[in-house]
Amino acid sequence: MPTTSAYDRTPTIDLPRGERVLTGKDLWASLRGAASSHGDRPLIAIDTYPGTDLSVLIDQVRAGLPGFEVIDVESAALSTERLETSFRENLTDDRVFGVMSHATIDAFFDPEKVATLKADAQQRRGGTVLVGWGAATIADADVTVLGEMARWEIQQRYRRGMPNWHADNADEDPLRKIKRGFFLEWRAADRHKRPLFDTVDFVLDLNHTHEPSLISGDAFRGALAAAPTRPFRVAPYFDPGVWGGQWMKQVCGLDESEPNYAWSFDGVPEENSLLLTDGESTFQIPAIDLVFAHPRELLGERTFARFGAEFPIRFDLLDTMGGGNLSLQVHPLTDYIRDRFGMSYTQDESYYMLDAGDDALVYLGLKTGVDRQRLTDDLTRAQSGEISFPAEDYVNTYPAKKHDHFAIPAGTVHCSGRNSMVLEISATPYIFTFKMWDWDRVGLDGTPRPIHLEHALANIQWDRETEWTNDNLVDQVESVTEGDGWREERTGLHHLEFIEVRRHWFTGTAPHDTHGTVNVLNLVEGSEAVVESPSGAFEPFVVHYAETFIVPAAVGEYTIRPHGAGVGETHATVKAFVRGTTRSAADTGLPALV
Repeated sequence: MPTTSAYDRTPTIDLPRGERVLTGKDLWASLRGAASSHGDRPLIAIDTYPGTDLSVLIDQVRAGLPGFEVIDVESAALSTERLETSFRENLTDDRVFGVMSHATIDAFFDPEKVATLKADAQQRRGGTVLVGWGAATIADADVTVLGEMARWEIQQRYRRGMPNWHADNADEDPLRKIKRGFFLEWRAADRHKRPLFDTVDFVLDLNHTHEPSLISGDAFRGALAAAPTRPFRVAPYFDPGVWGGQWMKQVCGLDESEPNYAWSFDGVPEENSLLLTDGESTFQIPAIDLVFAHPRELLGERTFARFGAEFPIRFDLLDTMGGGNLSLQVHPLTDYIRDRFGMSYTQDESYYMLDAGDDALVYLGLKTGVDRQRLTDDLTRAQSGEISFPAEDYVNTYPAKKHDHFAIPAGTVHCSGRNSMVLEISATPYIFTFKMWDWDRVGLDGTPRPIHLEHALANIQWDRETEWTNDNLVDQVESVTEGDGWREERTGLHHLEFIEVRRHWFTGTAPHDTHGTVNVLNLVEGSEAVVESPSGAFEPFVVHYAETFIVPAAVGEYTIRPHGAGVGETHATVKAFVRGTTRSAADTGLPALV
């Protein structure tokens, strides 16, 4: 069994000195105090995020701010039927995939009802609170509060029966709810909230329905401004699955009573949160807020120019140790994902083997000479339940051992087998997996897992056969350079993929430099290391085995060396960055972006 790590499941970022996380009576007293300086008709806008339990929040506002009139701005929302009709093309009939929406928040509301709300706010006779998604659009409030929700918490609420925003779908398949959030609601909500960052007076953490917490807008902005000046971690989350394993339970110190853990998202700002702390309490905001607020400092000028305010690299863990195979799958080509789903780039990826059993395998690429029609027919028969798909007849299998790295450019048939602990290093559009075969399984909810055979067959690159896979995707390690107590290797990825990966082995101090582009790293060997600034620009940052951490582009030079329990051990990190976005062409072996 693997060694237990000192893995930190609640990494934090400090709030500016003197700032506090407020709860209970202190929260409402702070809001009342801020409003009191605006005369006898103060207006407070609490602008929430889709997924907020609005009825509970309204009750809390009434109890916490007695004497204030409370207006539910979501009473102006379009009817459930009109929302369905308006966004039918984005929602589609598919269980998983929609089409990315470019709607703004006004498309979700009835203009006549909004006009009435604006008139009510203008004609108020006393203290008034506007509550709900879009509250800040109703009037120029004296005090504006931004309510925040984490994506993971929203997904958990979907599973527990929460419907989508003003939808009548409480009992619907959670995958369909997530689809509606991902393709529609979250996109519009993020467009709405980004302009508020610079001016909000307070930010409200609504992830704990019955215990909201509050920080000042200055605290929020100060924490986000400080984050890109130093290494940091996002707050990971873990989830079970039909193929899940037992490795993360021990290494990451998880609940032993759970049957398994399949996924850990630890390094996905699109999904993860940041935990801000005053030293006593924590305050949760979506990590994507940092990407929105400081994209140049975090990503670097060239990565930002290429992707906009979007974090393009994802690290996550896939645990099949004592579990089962992942689904046999393929990811869409860029042209396909743009044309069908409105995404600007695709899910190129790789499997880095953090650990592996003696029988671990990776399924990768087609066998030479595969008959396309026969494969298609067998997949179709398997989908109907007529046969079990003979994957080994069609797909190459490669023995996998610890620290192997397999590149998987989009269009390549692949999956990880059982008894593997995969660090998946990939581009961010995580939702776009076209399952071809799922080994006769159903999901944890007892229903068949979604298969997208038509999409998969349209994207398989049939020329990626055995010889091509051997030459391009397996065992591509190259020596780069070395120094006293360290050496650097290139482990990929394939030239069709935009991510570059470097591995550093070290017993001493290994030098690094962001060269102006964001670095994402994981400590893949060794107990504990410390990340330091040669100039003392940031406080030493300690990381533990299997933890993913982000070094913002603005950091520049940094070093990593064994620390604490890791002193005397050989350590290794893998580091990913966007190829062609560094200041130095020599850093990637490719032409620099000009």
